[in-house]
Amino acid sequence: MQRQRFGVSLIRVARILGSMGVVLVLAGCAGSSLDDYQDRSPTLVPEQFFSGELSAQGIVKDISGEVIRTFDADIVASWNDQGVGTLREQFRFDDGETQSRMWTLTPNEDGYRATAGDVVEAGQMRWQGNAIHMNYVLRLAYGDGTLDVRMDDWMYLVTPDTLINQTTMSKWGIEVGELVLVIQKRNKQ
Repeated sequence: MQRQRFGVSLIRVARILGSMGVVLVLAGCAGSSLDDYQDRSPTLVPEQFFSGELSAQGIVKDISGEVIRTFDADIVASWNDQGVGTLREQFRFDDGETQSRMWTLTPNEDGYRATAGDVVEAGQMRWQGNAIHMNYVLRLAYGDGTLDVRMDDWMYLVTPDTLINQTTMSKWGIEVGELVLVIQKRNKQ
C-alpha cells in the first residue's frame, strides 16, 4: 500500500511539473505586441523623430549579459517627396572600430520596409503609440568571415527628443547578445 501511494505521488508531482513547464514555455513565447503601446505617449511618428541630426550612445552585451563594447553614433535622417526615408549612421566603438550604415525606409501597406547594405533580410518597421518594432537579419563581421544574426528591435519614445532602443540578437533562435542605446535629436542651432 505504501508503494502505491508513493507511485501515485510521483505521478502527481510529474504532472504538476509538466504543467508548470508548459506554462513557462508558453509564457516565454509571449512577447510584447505593438498593440500594448497604442495608447502610450508621447506619440512616435517616425517621419518626425527621424528627421535632421541625431546622436546615439549605447552598449553591446554578450550572451551572458556582460557589456563588451560601448559606442556613440551620429545619425542624419531625411525624407523625400515620395515618403522614402534615409538614415545615415556613423558608429564609433570604444575599441577604435568604426562602422557606417545607410537605412532606406520605403513606405508599404504595413509601415516601412527597412533595408541597408549589411541587412540580408529586410525589416518591416511598424509602430503604434510610443513604440516601433522591427525584425531583420544583419550580417556582422565575425572572425575571418561573417555571421548573420536576427535582430529584434524595439524602440520607445520617452520624450519628444529621446528614444530608447533595445535589440535582442539571436542565431538559430538562441539569444546571443543585446544592444541598448539612447537616440536623441540634436538641438537646432
